[in-house]
Amino acid sequence: MTLPRFYPIFDSVEWLERALPLGVRLVQLRIKDRSEDVLRSECRRGLALARANGAALVINDHWQTAIDAGADWVHLGQEDLDTADLPAIRRAGVKLGISTHDHGELDRARGLAPDYIALGPVYPTILKQMKWHRQGLERVAEWKRMVGDIPLCAIGGMRVERAADVFAAGADIVSAVTDITLAPDPEARMRDWLRVCA
Repeated sequence: MTLPRFYPIFDSVEWLERALPLGVRLVQLRIKDRSEDVLRSECRRGLALARANGAALVINDHWQTAIDAGADWVHLGQEDLDTADLPAIRRAGVKLGISTHDHGELDRARGLAPDYIALGPVYPTILKQMKWHRQGLERVAEWKRMVGDIPLCAIGGMRVERAADVFAAGADIVSAVTDITLAPDPEARMRDWLRVCA
């Protein structure tokens, strides 16, 4: 499977409304601490918007809501794997991305035949506190050797200026968050990303 190389992550449909018309074709909706009603509504709105723009929308964590909304993709962290009904996800035909941070998590993810594997944080990140501070480009190269044909997504501390090195190390996809959302001109930053990921 060939996925777009640029994969931004946003916490609201409003960001999708800004990104998708620019040509973003793979995007994640990661909504935290919202009611189930809001989550369902945002998922449906996001899916409609993505499909209207010919893009793939990945729903983070909320696999049951994703299935109910007719989503094509879900992304699960390691903690989510503990409680997710993976057979139900597969029966629904939903494609799966999985986060990994160490060898044990990678082994677990590979055993689940995911549609992509994410590694992070490649660089220090301000997005969230985690016990892994920096994986580095060497780990990206190692992970790619281990996952083979499974698309590898690099995340954490990603900036446009780092993209070429991350791709050269073996990543198939680069995921960005704050490099876009905290930029003075997010649309211009996304256009920069689309150029370096073309």
